[in-house]
Amino acid sequence: MHRRHGGARLSAAPYLFLTPAIVLFILFLAVPIGYTVHLALRRTRVSGLGLGKGSRREVFVGLDNLRAAVSDGELWAGWLRVLGYGTLVLVVMLGLALLFALLLDSAHVRLARFSRIAIFLPYAVPGVVASLLWGFLYLPSLTPIGGIDFLSASAVTYSMANVAVWGGTGFNMLVLYTNLRAIPRSYYEAARMDGASELAIALRVKIPILVPAIILTTVFSIIATIQVFTEPTTLRPLTNTISSTWSPLMKVYRDAFVTGDLYSAAATSLVIAAVSLVLSFGFLRVVRGRAFGEGR
Repeated sequence: MHRRHGGARLSAAPYLFLTPAIVLFILFLAVPIGYTVHLALRRTRVSGLGLGKGSRREVFVGLDNLRAAVSDGELWAGWLRVLGYGTLVLVVMLGLALLFALLLDSAHVRLARFSRIAIFLPYAVPGVVASLLWGFLYLPSLTPIGGIDFLSASAVTYSMANVAVWGGTGFNMLVLYTNLRAIPRSYYEAARMDGASELAIALRVKIPILVPAIILTTVFSIIATIQVFTEPTTLRPLTNTISSTWSPLMKVYRDAFVTGDLYSAAATSLVIAAVSLVLSFGFLRVVRGRAFGEGR
């Protein structure tokens, strides 16, 4: 009998340890998602002049809000802007992160510890603070570089991308550098014995081994880019070239907190989540053979 009770306590122990995580997951992820779905399927219906008790009531409208969100021209215009912005950010940020990681892992690097801290430090700056700092540096009165207006309609996307690259390169560099440090040194010694240069080692040994880590950072960066909100929202008061619906999340914010249409905001949020899932899992499906050694 004593052994049976002891076994029951042991079998319950993992669930007790998981309880805090499960509670947090339910409260801060499952419940908000469920409430968003609830709002996306409903709409306020006004009867008469909208005055008096019972003149406004919430009704079930099915997929009407989702259909309206999918056919919204403002939303897809925002997606096109984010596509251009995201392509620029992903290529430059991940390219610099890979370059810095390879340089720091080089056999002849100097001041490696200081360089790692210096490259990673911008990631520790909150996004709002970084956007404000760069925003004031972009003002024509402070940066009269060749008469360039960094907040003009033709340059503002590049300016916002610069803020994202400046803040995100260090984190991705650290992920790739950590993976590089886990590679056995014997691989490099064998390559040097075969006469390979440092460049050849980087291209033929290090980068192929880093492919899974590069894919991981790419997926995270795609998700972060789709959800871009801080940079355009923070820079918007400094210029009239950034609209209130510049990105999909900005449109959600406007619908929810400016116009007060929570139902449209919820439906648009579900569309954004669906696009994020499609792009992320689509990218993983395309590269899964390289990332996890799986066949198609």
